[in-house]
Amino acid sequence: MTQRTLVLIKPDAVRRGLVGEVLSRYEAKGLSLVAMELRSIDEQMADAHYAEHVEQPWYPPLREFAVSGPLVALVLEGDEAIAVVRSLNGATDGRAAAPGTIRGDLSLSNRENLVHASDSEESAAREMALWFPEL
Repeated sequence: MTQRTLVLIKPDAVRRGLVGEVLSRYEAKGLSLVAMELRSIDEQMADAHYAEHVEQPWYPPLREFAVSGPLVALVLEGDEAIAVVRSLNGATDGRAAAPGTIRGDLSLSNRENLVHASDSEESAAREMALWFPEL
């Protein structure tokens, strides 16, 4: 089943010059790039994106990180794209992520973990509408 999903290449990946590495992993797997934009976000956009987490005690440092520098927002498309991207990304905590995954190979942090990806068809639809309303 062909799906679309939102991916954010987070500020830590941009700072470290890993955007090309991350994109190449998605493309090598066969996913197609539908939209991509380098942008900086403010706290309002971070809160909208992470709406389900805003009340969590650990959210303020996540918001601070999200607005700390430019990120790359993209929409990928392919067969079972949501599950495929999440598998390529690896476990949320880069210290526990399996070797061969983006986080397993390139991240040593739980918060600064390089990438975000939609976790369901519902969140993909909500997130794509937020980041790329023209699609």
